[in-house]
Amino acid sequence: MPKKLKALWQNATFQFWFKTVVYFLILLALVYLYSYSGINNSKFIYNEF
Repeated sequence: MPKKLKALWQNATFQFWFKTVVYFLILLALVYLYSYSGINNSKFIYNEF
């Protein structure tokens, strides 16, 4: 089994898709966290009046 995994990891196509999926998940997590940051939310302006 480890030889199969090593051969799979050395495949350039697999590495490309693996990195693509990892970067997509990181981007998705950043967008998800940005939605909770409140930067895009302007509700505090109206609470002052």
